[in-house]
This record gives sequence, C-alpha cells and structure tokens, in this order.
Amino acid sequence: MTPRPHWLFGDQLGPHFLSPPHGGPDAQAPVVMIEARSVLSRRRFHRAKAHLVLSAMRHRAAELGDRVTYVRSRTYAEGLEQALGRRVSHRSDAHHGSPKPARRPDGSPRLTVCHPTSRRALDFVGALDGVEILPARGFLVPHDEFAAWADRGTGRGLRLEGFYRWVRERHDLLMDGDGPTGGRWNLDQDNREPPPRGHDTLDVRAPWRPREDSIDEEVRHDLDRWERDGEVSFVGRDGPRLFPATRHEALSALRHFVTHRLPDFGRYEDAMLTADPVMSHSLLSAPLNLGLLDPAECVERAEQAYRAGDAPLNSVEGFVRQIAGWREYVWHLYWHFGEDYRHRNALRHTAPLPDWFLGLDADVVTARCLSTVLAQVRDTGWTHHIPRLMVLGSRALQDGWDPAAVTDWFHRCFVDGYDWVMLPNVVGMSQYADGGLMTSKPYTSGGAYIHRMSDLCGPCAYRPTDRTGDHACPYTAGYWAFLHRHRARLAANHRTAQAVKGLDRLKDLPELLDAAARRGDTPP
Repeated sequence: MTPRPHWLFGDQLGPHFLSPPHGGPDAQAPVVMIEARSVLSRRRFHRAKAHLVLSAMRHRAAELGDRVTYVRSRTYAEGLEQALGRRVSHRSDAHHGSPKPARRPDGSPRLTVCHPTSRRALDFVGALDGVEILPARGFLVPHDEFAAWADRGTGRGLRLEGFYRWVRERHDLLMDGDGPTGGRWNLDQDNREPPPRGHDTLDVRAPWRPREDSIDEEVRHDLDRWERDGEVSFVGRDGPRLFPATRHEALSALRHFVTHRLPDFGRYEDAMLTADPVMSHSLLSAPLNLGLLDPAECVERAEQAYRAGDAPLNSVEGFVRQIAGWREYVWHLYWHFGEDYRHRNALRHTAPLPDWFLGLDADVVTARCLSTVLAQVRDTGWTHHIPRLMVLGSRALQDGWDPAAVTDWFHRCFVDGYDWVMLPNVVGMSQYADGGLMTSKPYTSGGAYIHRMSDLCGPCAYRPTDRTGDHACPYTAGYWAFLHRHRARLAANHRTAQAVKGLDRLKDLPELLDAAARRGDTPP
C-alpha cells in the first residue's frame, strides 16, 4: 500500500518533522503544504513576519521537490481539498459518506499530521475525518510526561524552577553525576550586569544574517500585490530578511552564535543598548519556532562549547535555561491551562491599545526607551526579552490595557510570535492577568531599573527619578500609580508588600495620580 501523505504546517519545516521513527510519518510519505491567505487576512500581522513565514515555507517546498504538493489557496480547507483531489469530511458529517472515502480500504486514515502548535489548528485537523494526528515534535518534553510532572507538583505550584531542574535531570543537560554542573542549578544572578558604561555596543561579533534570493523576491512581490488588491494589511517594515528561512541557514546561525556570541551572552543577558538591540542574543527563536531547528541540538551544542572550554558556564546555563527551561515551560502551560486561560484578567484591565502603539508609531513617543524599542519592533519585528517585558509589557501593565489585546499585538508584531508563545508569556508573565498561576508577582518597575540596565535614559526628555512635573518619567509615575490601583492585592503578596508600603511615603501621590488619570491615550 502506498505511503499516506503527511501534512506540514508552516511552523513544522525541519527534517525532524518528517523522520519516521517513534510515531512519525511514513518514511517516504508524500508531503502536503498549504499556503492559506486567510491566515494573513484575519489580522494585521507585521510585514516582516509574513515575509519570513512565506519565505520559509516556499524554501522548504523547493527543497522537497517532487515529493511535495504545495498549494496556494484562500483557506486551509480549500487547499487540503485541492491537494488531495477529494473532499475530506468533518467527523460530524462523516456518516453521510463521501464520493471518495476519507479512510483507506484497511480503515486507516488517509493523511497524517504532527500535533499542531495552536488550539485553533488542532481543532481544525481534529474535526477532519481520515486525519491521524501524530505526537508533537520540536520540543524536548512530550505532553504525557509534562502531565505526569504537573500531577506530581499539585499543591506546590507549577513554577519554572522546578520544571527546569526536572528537564535538566531527565535529559542529562549540564549535569555532573546527580548534581548540576558547577554546583548550582541557576546562575541568573551572574547574568544581570548592566551594559558596560561608555560603550555604544558590545564588543562581540555581529550576528549571522541571511542573504535574500529569488524566493524572497517572489514573496515580496506577492505581498505587495495582495496589499494593493486589499486582500491583506500589514504593520511594520519589510526590509531585508534578517532571520533564517531554511534549515541550512538556521544551522549556520546556530554555529555562528555558539562560536562567536555565546561566550558573552550570559553577563549582559538582561542589558539594553540603544545602538545595539541584539547585544549577544542568539536570534534563534524565529528558526526554532518555525521548526527549522530542534531544541535538543541547540542546547547540546551549547553544552559542548562549555565542555570544550569555549564558553563560560553562566552563559551556557542561561542559554540552556531559555530553551530547555522557559521555552518548554511556556509550550506546555499553553496546553495545560486550557482555552479559558486566554480570557484571564485578574487585574480587570480593559483599556484599549492606543493607535500609536497598534500602528508602531515610534516617532510620536517622547519617552526614549519606549520610542527606541517600538522602532525596533517596527523595523525588524524583534526585540529581546527585556525590552519586551520591562518596556513594552510594563507600559501595557501600568496603563491597564486589555491583556487579550496585548497578547494579540505581541503575536502579530513579532517574527517569533505564535499563539502558544505569546499566550502564557503575555497573560501570565507580562500582564499578570492569571493572578499568579505562572509567576509570583507582576513584572513592572519605575525608570530606575531601565536607567540601571541601559543607556536609554541619558538623553531622554524625562528623568527616571522624577515622579511628577514636566520631566516626570512615565515609567516611574506609572509604577506608583499601578501599585496604588492594586494596593489591596499587592499588599497581600509577600514579593510586593514592601513596595506597596512605599506608597505611604509619597507626599506627591495625589499629584502623580491626577497626572496619570489625565494622560489617557497620549503617547508618553
């Protein structure tokens, strides 16, 4: 019997999604790929993100050659029907029959697909008759193993640190015998240095960047045409592609990072420099989330660099924690918490996102930190985790923006943003909308933190120490206004109680709150 076709989604592009062992597709399975324009027309994505995804899909199709049936269609349903030459019925109407049965003569499904990365996609394929959903790939921990770990942790919470140690032990990552290499599980305290003063950039090799080709030219032409025809609308700019779109490019980026940038990654992991938005970061989140890299190969290469004496332990541990810890943790919480998690709003924040933020209009923003970071998103669709959390997310939290709208914005505007990525990161980590299911406190601060960890405050029109007046820092004022607005809840939290007590020492609190109330949608 001929092998069943295997459907590849646009974030399942690496070879590990086609390898047959352990519940994979048939060894020589023909491949189906569907480029559905409806995905881009439903919401206003960043133009660079749309370019990257389409470029990666078309590059993968070119690599697969005659093995793939690549369909460009309006919707997934139409594309699937065109690819298979028949209608695939939904389970609810399967009993009515079909001219061409959805199942093979032996009763097995006619099509396989690896577990999709979003609930919407999973619901779609799960409702189709004749489609077998294979286990998820592209992650270190299977769903059933996480479920078993979570059951054991009932009552103690599902905190990252416990999960991270469990993954390290289970996969023998940075372990010496039964204990962590170097004697400590977490070297985060060594990775919080401010940027070197007097330097505009870090003294490290520039990140690896791709070279565009004819496929990128074709993608850009199509996006231009779709915009002209009114089929889609984008935000942001689509300059030269900055992130890998092929397996070969992704491996080149990984090798370059481990060899040239990993040694300096750790100490400045949380720092920001105006002229150096990438610092020592890997820029591997986009190819990882497209499925071009497998997380195991990333952390194993990093550990090999440490064992060979080519990178310090604090840098390697920080990188391993991001991938084997945080990335895995976020992936599994997305599924563990369920669909209702999307609607969590413990702080009852309902303010709409202002137009200047939705449109990435960095030029109307006075606060230098926010203007700089918003411009980075506008121009590249990327910033590293500290600007995301402590500049963009903190602004949204302090101003009380609707967390669902903030989640959608991050999903649309970042090249590495997917539903599974942004839902826990924004609802749980950034906006504290889950009330502490994921983190033990809200992550926000005054201007002093940004001043200490960056060079962004020096030329700014605002002063990080000023709460009121013409030079009041919107982050400093916003921090105290946020504490006041949620005083009762935060006073009962041992991690924020001391900060709340500080409100009683602020003689200018009424003036501060009045200014915050009058600001409205005005850019800070």
